[in-house]
Parts: sequence; C-alpha cells; structure tokens
Amino acid sequence: MEHPLLQTYGPLDGWMILLIIGGISVGFFLYQVQLATRLVLRGSSDDRFDSWGQRISEVLTGWLGQKKVLRDRIAGGMHVLMFWGFLMISTDMLDLATANYFSDNILPELLNGPWNGIVELGYLIALIGCVAALTRRLIFTPEKLKGKSQLEGNVILLLIMTITTTSFIVESAESPSAIWEPIGNWVAGQDIGENVVVGAYWAHMVSICTFFVLIPVSKHMHLVMAFPNVFFFDTEPMAKMRPLAVNDSGQAVPLEDLDIESFGVSTFDQYTWRQLIDGWACTTCARCQDVCPAYESGKALNPMQIVHDVRNYANDHAPILLKGEQPEETILERIGSEAVWACTTCHACVDACPLYIEHVPKLTDLRRNAMMETMEYPDELNVAMGNLESASNPYGFGMHERADWAEGLDIKIGEPAEYIYFVGCAASFDERNQKVARATIGLLKEAGLDVGILGMQEGCSGDPARRAGNEYLFQMLAETNMMTFQELGVKRIIASCPHCFHTLGKEYADYGGAELEVLHHSEILAKLQEEGKLPDVSKEESITFHDPCYLGRIGGIIDEPRDIIGGVDVEIERHGNDSFCCGAGGAQMWMEEDADKRVNQIRAKEIAATGCDTVAVGCPFCSIMVKDGLDSVGAEMDVMDVAEILWEQIVAKDAEIHKKYRNKPRKARFWNPRKGEFN
Repeated sequence: MEHPLLQTYGPLDGWMILLIIGGISVGFFLYQVQLATRLVLRGSSDDRFDSWGQRISEVLTGWLGQKKVLRDRIAGGMHVLMFWGFLMISTDMLDLATANYFSDNILPELLNGPWNGIVELGYLIALIGCVAALTRRLIFTPEKLKGKSQLEGNVILLLIMTITTTSFIVESAESPSAIWEPIGNWVAGQDIGENVVVGAYWAHMVSICTFFVLIPVSKHMHLVMAFPNVFFFDTEPMAKMRPLAVNDSGQAVPLEDLDIESFGVSTFDQYTWRQLIDGWACTTCARCQDVCPAYESGKALNPMQIVHDVRNYANDHAPILLKGEQPEETILERIGSEAVWACTTCHACVDACPLYIEHVPKLTDLRRNAMMETMEYPDELNVAMGNLESASNPYGFGMHERADWAEGLDIKIGEPAEYIYFVGCAASFDERNQKVARATIGLLKEAGLDVGILGMQEGCSGDPARRAGNEYLFQMLAETNMMTFQELGVKRIIASCPHCFHTLGKEYADYGGAELEVLHHSEILAKLQEEGKLPDVSKEESITFHDPCYLGRIGGIIDEPRDIIGGVDVEIERHGNDSFCCGAGGAQMWMEEDADKRVNQIRAKEIAATGCDTVAVGCPFCSIMVKDGLDSVGAEMDVMDVAEILWEQIVAKDAEIHKKYRNKPRKARFWNPRKGEFN
C-alpha cells in the first residue's frame, strides 16, 4: 500500500497535514524550551566546566545507565524500560516523518534489519514499562500518589501506549522481517485493513505531536533538562558549602579582603544557572520527599516543592525576569520561611534524586541572606550565634574551660603532636559527651599514638554557624582555627563529631587546610584494631548502630563503626546511606522544634523496633537526640558511642587482670598485638 504520508486526504496531501500539526507542535516545543533556557541563563555564574572525565562517566552511569533511578526496583524498572525504549525508537521518527526515506535511501542496506530490530524492541520495552506504570498508578496506587491528581501522568502514559501499539500496526504494512520484526510480522498475518493502518499512522503521529506540546509544560520537561543537569552535577564532596567569595586560585577570599555587596540569595538571578536547571529537570518522582525527615515529621518543608517553587516563580514572573527586573515577590516569600528553617541539611534528598538535583544549597543560600542581610531568622539562634562569636562555642562556656574534661589524662595540651584530637564543642562542654572524649583519648593512648589536644586554643569548627547561614562568622572561626593549626604544625586531626569531621576535612580546604588529613575517630580506631593495637569487642548484649548523616551518607564512613563493635546484631530499617536523620543537623540543635513534630522520635521508634539492648552512635548530637527520642517513646535502650563500647571492654579486662593478680607483685601491662591479648 502507499505510505499514509503520501496519500491525499480531501484537499490536503498527507505531508501537508503532518507539516501543519508537526510544525505547530515542534514550534511550541522549541518556544517553551528557549523560554526555559533564557530563564535559566538569568542565573549567576557557576564554573561547572571542569572534570570532564568524571562528568562523562556520570552521564553514562547516571543518565544513560539510570543507576539512581534503579534504586527503586519497581518504579525505577518501569521508568528505565520507557527511557531506554524511547532512546531506541527515536530514529524511527525520521522514517515516519519522511515516508521511509531514511531507511530506504540513507541507512545502509546491511544495517536495515538490525536497525528495525532495535526499533521494534524499543517499542516493545517502552510498552511493557508503560503498561506496568499505568497498572501501578490505577490499581496498586502508591501511598504518596493517593489523593493527588494523576491526570497529567496518566495522559502521558496513554500517549506512550498509543505510540507504541500503533507502531506495530504501521510496521505490519511494510513487509516486516520475521527475524528482525517478529511482532510486526505477526500483526501482518492478522489481515489488518489498509484503513486501519492509515488510522494507526495518524494516531501515532498525532500522539507524538501532542507529546511534544505537553513535554515543556509538564514534569516531562526533564526529557530535555535531565542530560545537562546530570552532566553539570556538583563534583565537590556532598554537602560541601561554598565560600562567600573566591580568588583566582579558587581559595576563599580572606575576611579582611572581602568586598561583596550582598550575601546569599534573595532574588531569582542570584541562584546560579545550574541551580535553576533543577526546576525543569525534576520528574516529580517524590523520592526526595519520601526521605526528608522534616517532611516526614510534619513540618512545612517538602524538598520537591522547593524545586517546583523556584521553577514556578520563574514561569509566573517570566516577563519581568527576562527584562532584567525584579518582581515584588521574593524567592523567600514564595518558598516560605518555615520551610527554609526546617531543613536538617542531611542531604538525603540530594542523595535520593535520580537527576542530581541540589535541594539543600537552595535553602542554605536563602539562610545566608536571611541571617546576614535581612535578619529574618529564628530568634533562638541569637543565643547560639552570640556564644559562637564571643566564646567560640554555642554553649557559651569560657575558652579556658575547654580542656577541663581531660584533667588527669596526662595528655599534651596546646603542644605539637602527631595527631591532634579535635574535641569539638559538645565533647568539651556537654557532660555526657565528655565521657566519649575521655574514652577516645584512652584508646588512642592505649594504642601508643602520639596524640594531643588544643585546649583553649581550639575553637568551634563553625558548622553550626555555616549551616545556619552565618557564613561570615563561620569564616572567622575557620580562619582562627587554621592559624592555630599552622602555628602548631598540625597535619593530622581526629574528630569524634561527624560535623567537625566534615567541616575540617572537606570545607577547610578553601581556607588553607587542603593538606590537613582529617579522620573520624571510628576510622582510626577500626584501623588500630585491624593492626592489633586495640582488642576486638566481645559482645554480651545485642547492639545496633545508628548512622549519623554527616558520617555515613555524607562522609562515606559506614563499615568502620560497625567493625569497632564487632558488627551489629540487627540493622535499623533505614541504615547506611539510607539512614534517617536524628534531627540535630542544619543548626536544628539550637532551634526549637514542635513537640508533635520531632524528627528524633521517628528515628527512636525505628531504633527501638530492633529490640536490641544498646544502640551505638558515632556523633555527639546523635547521642543526645537519640537518647531523648528513646526516652520520649518509652524505650529502654542504652545509647553509647562506639569508642565508649570499646573502652569499656578494655577497662573491664584491666579490672579483671588486676583482680586476678591483686595479691601478686604488679608489673607493667601492655597490649600484645601478636598474641591478641594483654601481657
């Protein structure tokens, strides 16, 4: 039969009809894409043109390989089938729109069969994915979709189903190969009438044209923006924040030389162009929403809505923004102050996003402006920020008290040492966490390490100030600490606080600390155990482990804390990279939280569900929050740092040895790594 495109329909030839509907749909598509692109380019500069090898690799695995999408085996599998299917059938549009000119005159005859096979396979797997997704939406509706409009998603799925099914009918009229096109060949044997084929062709083309119209005005704009969003992903360590300003060498401009007119973000164009792409790249899959502790606890923050708010703000004010003017409505007003200050900066949303959307920086940038420019921040932060500025710790204790916890430990204070134990504010002044500091020092000395502390020369790492948006105060603290490190020749630091571990190890590089080697105490303790310099833990009670966000997901330290305590008996439901926040991060430790919206209670219930006797932790804030949470839900579990558990075993063995030989002359006791016991 004559190709439907070459037939005449009343006064118009087929190609004229396709030219009209195709021209309108493609024209609308291109107009909307260029509009979104112009809005994105209103953003400030952002150097994302480095690390080409790393970026290409991430595109191959993250965009093409869909590695993050496949974390959700069910929904991800459906999406991957449709994604790969569309990649495989994309070239078929050339054939359909040119009455087979592409395959007959351009494609080499040798490749015709394999190409047709790939195209048919693409249609098939896209159809399978589409049917599965539609069935899940309509019959096995996920909880997060219940009560919400599914019209847009269902219409798109029906269009895909129409595109895929009609392709087999159109294919049946073109002498399909039984080898390369078995489905089309089978349909050809069903005596399909010419009118049906013609109808299928136009249904196919109209569906594609409709798809082109819907793409830029729906969540399916991610089909356009996903590639650049993945390619220009942030190659810096997760959760590393940027300085107020950098010089030509990429280092932070010192405070004494700093000369900037505004802080953070208050207007749309103060976000970088890469941050703005996020709005159009979002698939509305709600994975970020599903893992957000603030959202789960009932607060105003929904990370997915934050991304949508930025995009919707741009679309609503497009005429004004494209003129280079500012709307009366600010970004903070659109997103809402409550949402901005509810974030714990745990980065679970960033980690879960299959398209590398950067939710948290959008909020911390707004915090910077609110903290340092407009002064629109929670009043309770005044106490912590004031204490940090005057006493270099959020508790407000005097600097001279920083080393009081170490009395009687015979440790170097303010002197050069191979390792400096950066105690942190919590372990310096919080009575509960002082025990962790003493246990850590005891273990390090037991292993024979040359370790010291800074004492009153140690200042807060600056994490609370930076996550709260007080970047100026953070930089003041960072520059002061770096001066101390340089004066004492500090090269290797051990921190028991994951927030200090992250800030010193990942963020101080911008302030002259690139050569610092920063270890979490669980890392070095596990290493010392492996080397036989510390004993293994023999458990008498069951233990689980709570992964702190800044240690596990952000810091990549997951196995070492478990190794120290000899493994866990029962894992918490959400653990490792998928661990759930305790609720203290993002300066939340210093802000009030609604009693009925407490993140730590959610986590405490998950921990209690393990039925273990003890929950091990590796963070001073987690220790406090988890303990409070367990008490509030009536769970009787011990909360102990991994260092305490190991030190407790050594002390117990020491007591046992002294008891055994109390009537005999005493001699020096030391750990024999070859025998794995005390001599």
